[in-house]
Amino acid sequence: MLFPFDPTLILILPGLLLAFYAQIKVKSTFARYLRVPAAKGISGAGVASELLRREGLNRVGVEMVAGELTDHYDPRSQVVRLSPAVYQGTSLAALGVAAHETGHALQHANGYFPLAIRNSLVPVVNFGTAMAMPLFFIGLLFSFPALLKLGLWFFLFAVLFQVVTLPVELDASRRAVALLQSHGFVTSAEIGGAKKVLRAAALTYVAALVVSLLQFLRLLVIAGAFGERD
Repeated sequence: MLFPFDPTLILILPGLLLAFYAQIKVKSTFARYLRVPAAKGISGAGVASELLRREGLNRVGVEMVAGELTDHYDPRSQVVRLSPAVYQGTSLAALGVAAHETGHALQHANGYFPLAIRNSLVPVVNFGTAMAMPLFFIGLLFSFPALLKLGLWFFLFAVLFQVVTLPVELDASRRAVALLQSHGFVTSAEIGGAKKVLRAAALTYVAALVVSLLQFLRLLVIAGAFGERD
């Protein structure tokens, strides 16, 4: 059985292509600089711990987490979690990622406003993301405009989350570069490699924002067609 082609899918195609490229870019760049050792020979865990100590964040812990590119800062437990390649590695990629997550810890400690907004949106976004599409398409299927609009509102929170996330991640990368340089963990010749890793990672957040915006536009187009039909 053949299903009719949905022409609105064309709207999100550029975003999906960008997201695909961003994933390839971050993985290839990370793999490349994972093979380039930093002159200091200090592990990512060592760099994160020392930066936290020097910045006066002694209460923030550093732990290893399973997986690849699973590095993150947990504001609830105040722990920087690093993947094995970053935690144990002494490469430029490891140092760049470790400093980036330390940058998030500094944002949290300094009351960085965009981070506070993002953290406050998390529970709403988690619920809204799960409910948005089912509500939207149930409203579409059963000609129930109220459900359709509610689905749009829930999805809008997901878009806002991506809008806020981008400056948070860019600021953490900016802090990472400044921390690595000011504390002497990388040389002037090495900082370029760390920057490339961080820029590649930032592209994934740009792609996520573009995809969410285009998907929201697609839903608006579908909703508009539904309104005209009624």
